[in-house]
Amino acid sequence: MQINSDDVNLLCGTDDIDAMAKAKALHPFDSGVCEFLSELSAAIFTDCDAKRYPDVVTFGFFCRNANLKKLSEPYLDECGRRLGRGLSFHIAPSNVPVNFAYSLTAGLLSGCACAVRVSAKHFEQTDIICRHIAALLKQERFGSMRERIAIVQYERSENVNSYFSARAGVRVIWGGDRTIAEIRCSPLPPRGKEIDFADRYSIAVIDAAHYIEKCDRARTALDFYNDTYLFDQNACTSPQLIYWLGDRETSQRASGVFWAELHKLLPGKYTMPETASVDKLMTACRLSADMKAKVVPMPDQLISVIRVRELFEELPEYRSACGSFIEYSDTELAPLADIINEKYQTIAYIGDIQEKLTEFVAENGFSGADRIVPVGRTMDFSLIWDGYDLIREMSRIIASIGE
Repeated sequence: MQINSDDVNLLCGTDDIDAMAKAKALHPFDSGVCEFLSELSAAIFTDCDAKRYPDVVTFGFFCRNANLKKLSEPYLDECGRRLGRGLSFHIAPSNVPVNFAYSLTAGLLSGCACAVRVSAKHFEQTDIICRHIAALLKQERFGSMRERIAIVQYERSENVNSYFSARAGVRVIWGGDRTIAEIRCSPLPPRGKEIDFADRYSIAVIDAAHYIEKCDRARTALDFYNDTYLFDQNACTSPQLIYWLGDRETSQRASGVFWAELHKLLPGKYTMPETASVDKLMTACRLSADMKAKVVPMPDQLISVIRVRELFEELPEYRSACGSFIEYSDTELAPLADIINEKYQTIAYIGDIQEKLTEFVAENGFSGADRIVPVGRTMDFSLIWDGYDLIREMSRIIASIGE
């Protein structure tokens, strides 16, 4: 059975999903798959249009041959005993344009055929990457890849979701809580596996003294901008809570310098959506009323900072976007232990505190806080995401038991 073109727009790849579902399962990091992805990387690097989009260029770096070899190293001892789970059906989010390409790459590297639904929103980044995938699939040497890739676009449709889900050995949902609930109305086969990426909340922990004494402030501001403003702070990886680690005087001094440096970047670089001003104001009013929070004075609404006296479990419910931050300071990390739950995803950091943060998370046995990364790298994709090892999740292991 083929895709009904009236319901689904095929951007690149095959329209024969039944054939995809029957495609031979491959070992993780199959040589043909790695060659295809490496060529995709090379094509992106020579594309003038791609160079206008840092996220596309970053994806190109991710797919380069040297990085694929590095990514394969943790799996070398078991690749020969693993096979992909058949057809993988990926539902990409609408807030990060290039996410679909990373999900596709993870599925292919796992040994799966991949049907990927991209957002119905138009993104030039999607067009660029799909254009190069389509061109590579036309080459004779990549004939075996033609039945392994389908990039599709369609409006919300339970019927179409069910069509793909019924044929999937694994389903990957990136869209958050609402999308997960919607897609789950479409059943998987009995042995089908699902990997869900729910709505998450991220924070940044900044060693105040380190920031004042050792940081390149302009570079740090740019790193933080890339983590937050590039996608209007809508990515789950974007810090919402800024946790200053240090005494009160040092933290307040560091805070003032930090926000001033960030504001230098914003005029002319960031255009805030018109509705964001109202959302920020409403968030500030709610927090001020509910938690007696203090609004930190700023030159304009490009940055909104609300300082709280104490942390509370409902913090993620006050999430806003487009440069809206909640700020707290303490001399120790202990107050975080009262709020971190499964909703918390990434802890970004500034200072020599990675080991301290890792030990803190491990010792407290949190159900959340899956990633600890430097500020400036929260958006970096990894094959281990939200606590899932994507290669092992999307492949199965062959048990061979002797006497």
